[in-house]
Amino acid sequence: MATASARHILVETEEACIDLKEQIEAGQDFAAIAAEFSACPSGKSGGALGSFSQGQMVPEFDAVVFTEELNKVHGPVKTQFGYHLIEITERDA
Repeated sequence: MATASARHILVETEEACIDLKEQIEAGQDFAAIAAEFSACPSGKSGGALGSFSQGQMVPEFDAVVFTEELNKVHGPVKTQFGYHLIEITERDA
C-alpha cells in the first residue's frame, strides 16, 4: 500500500491560504508559517503529519498527497476542516 509523509498548514479561509502560500513562495519558512498560523495541532511541529497510508486522510487531501509533485507547496485544498497548504515530503508506491 502506498505511504507518504507530508506537512500542512490549515486555515479557515481561502484568502488566508493564498496569502500564506505567497509568503512561502517568496522565501518564508513553511514550518515557521505553520507554527504561527495553522489551526491544526501539527502546526506546533512545523505542520509535519508524519507517515501515513493512502486512505487515512480525507479524500481531497489524499488526492493531492498521492498524485502531486514532491517538495512543492500545493493548495489551497478545501476539505471539511478548512483550507490547506500541503507539501509532500516523501512518497513510496
